[in-house]
Amino acid sequence: MKKVILNATLVVFLALSSSVASASEKKPITVANTPTSEVPAEVRSLMNRLEEIRDMDKTNLESSEKKELRREVREIKRELRGKGIYLSTGAIIIIVLLILLL
Repeated sequence: MKKVILNATLVVFLALSSSVASASEKKPITVANTPTSEVPAEVRSLMNRLEEIRDMDKTNLESSEKKELRREVREIKRELRGKGIYLSTGAIIIIVLLILLL
């Protein structure tokens, strides 16, 4: 019985780790490689603002101004990422193990 559970756990772990590895190889979607008709105007404006901040000369800014820019970048990225539930591979493995044990 113990070997069956260990083998099942190993199979699940290998299956999940291969899907995570293949997911990391996909090219991220950016505004540059998608037609402008597919990208909403709000997203385009946020991406343009991120590019402006990135291209900005920050050497002459004070630390408080740099901090504000970092906050703005974080807020924009959070807004672009959207809301959702993210499960790590470890969490999925623990959930599967709990289901198997119960």
